[in-house]
Amino acid sequence: MTLQPRAALPGNGTGSGTAQSNGAKLDRAIPEATVARLAVYLRVLGDLAATGSETVSSEDLAAAAGVNSAKLRKDLSYIGSNGTRGVGYEVARLVRQIEHILGLTQRHGVALVGVGNLGHALAGYSGFASRGFPLRALFDVDSDLLGIHINGILVEHADRIPEVCAERGVTIGVIATPGPAAQAVCDRLVAAGVRSILNFAPQVLQVPEEVEVRKVDLAVEMQILSFHVARRHGEGGQGGSGGVNGEAGAERPVVVPQ
Repeated sequence: MTLQPRAALPGNGTGSGTAQSNGAKLDRAIPEATVARLAVYLRVLGDLAATGSETVSSEDLAAAAGVNSAKLRKDLSYIGSNGTRGVGYEVARLVRQIEHILGLTQRHGVALVGVGNLGHALAGYSGFASRGFPLRALFDVDSDLLGIHINGILVEHADRIPEVCAERGVTIGVIATPGPAAQAVCDRLVAAGVRSILNFAPQVLQVPEEVEVRKVDLAVEMQILSFHVARRHGEGGQGGSGGVNGEAGAERPVVVPQ
């Protein structure tokens, strides 16, 4: 998943390089890669909390998240959490800190546009609501899909995006349409006041400066994996089997040059 570049349109947004919490700037910006890892740490901590764990060492948390402990400690230093020597981190406290930094202290209404095969699967995923992202609206233009319910949500015509999103307090839009339709859908979401968009369509979206777009391109991710397979077999790039940053086999965000 990569951060999609914005178009050079006028705007007065904060941009993605400066992290904010409840409207107040942090003492220092949190790198995009660190933000991505904080989300992974939060998932691991949630699993630990579910099993009744009250504390976790940096080594154990790092191993479960697929990073080294030095990187984990540096990431957590951005949110002011240093742990306790000999004890580690309090799971509940660290969960609260990360949720606060990621803006998860309030729920974010989600609208999904495009309920074809991928969109239907996304609409049926219960994990969004359980993590603070309830699905509040579904849209499409296919007459065969309009009027059906998915997980209790009515599929409405995409023409209604502006009014429905405004009425239901949607803050995040998910685009799962074919590429040619994505820009028009994006424009409607922006017109409705949506400022965060997750884009599954194979299309680079043009958005105002204050709108954040995350692009998920599964084909690109497969090609990146192909690169790593080829490199391990000495077929391309630099030979060798080590992982990036010395973390062999670790799940890691891929930084795509802009």
